[in-house]
Amino acid sequence: MKVTLISIPVLDQEKALQFYTKKLGFIKKLDTPLGGGNRWLTLVSKDAQDGPELLLEPAPLHFEPSKVYQDALMEAGIPYTQFDVDDVQHEYDRLIDLGVEFSVKPTEMGTVKVAVFNDTCGNNIQLVEKL
Repeated sequence: MKVTLISIPVLDQEKALQFYTKKLGFIKKLDTPLGGGNRWLTLVSKDAQDGPELLLEPAPLHFEPSKVYQDALMEAGIPYTQFDVDDVQHEYDRLIDLGVEFSVKPTEMGTVKVAVFNDTCGNNIQLVEKL
């Protein structure tokens, strides 16, 4: 068994696509219309193009419990998911220069360094560097 796809709820698929590709550096893999303005929209890491896909899921627009959950995580400041990086400080500096807003600056926590940013689509995302 292996992970091949993980979804992240987004309020606007096109806005999420622009943020995740232009600012975070992901690459669009699949973009298939599903009707009703929805798309099967997946991204991959530029460093692992054959690795797991990230589905930009429009769930909060169509399933109220998903929106409630997403809103509760945002309000509590809890990240929806995390991305591993080699150097949190470097990514923080790069993303700050691109206008990304962080709620947690690079902080060492035991064996990791973390930072948390707003993806502009309803989620906090945590960056993690293993020390």
